[in-house]
Amino acid sequence: MVRRVEIVVSSLLRERLAQGHPWVYRNHVPSHVRLPSGAWVIVRCGAWRGYALWDAEGPIALRIFSTRTVPDIAWLRERLTAAWNLRAPLRAAGITAYRWVFGEGDGVPGIVVDRYNDIAVLQASSAGTLTLIEDVATAILKVDPTVRRVALRMATESRSAIDEGDEGDGDARLRSLYGESPPREIVVVEHGIRFAVALHTAQKTGLFLDQRENRRFVEGLAAGRTVLNCFAYTGGFSLYALRGGARQVVSVDVGKGLASATARNLALNRLDDGRHRFETADCFELLEQYAAAGQRFDLVILDPPSFARRKESRYAAQRAYVRLNALGMRCVKPGGLLATASCTTQVGPEAFREALASAGALAERRLRIIHEAGQPLDHPVPAHFPEGRYLKFVVGRVEEAV
Repeated sequence: MVRRVEIVVSSLLRERLAQGHPWVYRNHVPSHVRLPSGAWVIVRCGAWRGYALWDAEGPIALRIFSTRTVPDIAWLRERLTAAWNLRAPLRAAGITAYRWVFGEGDGVPGIVVDRYNDIAVLQASSAGTLTLIEDVATAILKVDPTVRRVALRMATESRSAIDEGDEGDGDARLRSLYGESPPREIVVVEHGIRFAVALHTAQKTGLFLDQRENRRFVEGLAAGRTVLNCFAYTGGFSLYALRGGARQVVSVDVGKGLASATARNLALNRLDDGRHRFETADCFELLEQYAAAGQRFDLVILDPPSFARRKESRYAAQRAYVRLNALGMRCVKPGGLLATASCTTQVGPEAFREALASAGALAERRLRIIHEAGQPLDHPVPAHFPEGRYLKFVVGRVEEAV
């Protein structure tokens, strides 16, 4: 219920709010405003008016949900239905793991819903949006009665993931909202590839769903190639490369238990483990060793975690991308391919390309871009919310500098 509270913000925000941008930062809110997280308020900016959810902490004070009404179960059901219909092509393709609701991208700021078979896993980005979780769970069951379990992924460390533009990777636990608690492991299908997912202990909500189409693109490049997959996690890109006919794949990640998780996925897909090796190591350090030893691959894949959570860290992130990609290029055979990604919102597509150019100069290589992509269908980016475009994926031919 909306309190009799109106918050008037600067007219400088009017154009952005009129376009539909869903955030008002705390430094744009009058300092005297004191409300509990989860309070619905009216936001005014000149003649513009919207209904927003208040957060008492964090950089984002207000998340705007509607210009017409305060969201209720019927409103949430309408938004979830629209998001459900948008994902119809994924279900038609036999994909059983996808992002059903992508927060601001689907008009439900701060709320993420991932679908794994008949399980819905929710995340809330703040204390304010956490107050909506029960209503979202109710709406889920109304939109899709085939859902058997609904669970909330609770962070065990303080974080505001979507506030920073990236999803955190901290430890988390599941709290059942409907039905039995999800099992320790489930098996989902993605373009015919089977993945074992440990919902209770995995990063994100269980699987890096946003790289689905990029993994499939790599499959088409892999035939006959030697492949190095850095930051491999449970072997997503490696599985596709092996199915695509890669001659040899080396997966690298420092995470505990990831080698056995990758082996489990290889077995699920009956892929030849004789063509695969897992190295449990720091990717930067191993790339340094390979580069120094002259170890080269036909295709190097770099899919690191975010290098920046806040805007003030973006320059450090840019430097990290330069260093990482320079090392990667030094490990690619002349004329080979580099497939590299960034999930750091603070580094945009143009800045990422600049980092790749700088990396080429550092490695005395040139990168000729042959493919660029972003997020898949289930991670839509509204034109009025460019912050939602966090994923960059670039494939390029690595050539010697002339």
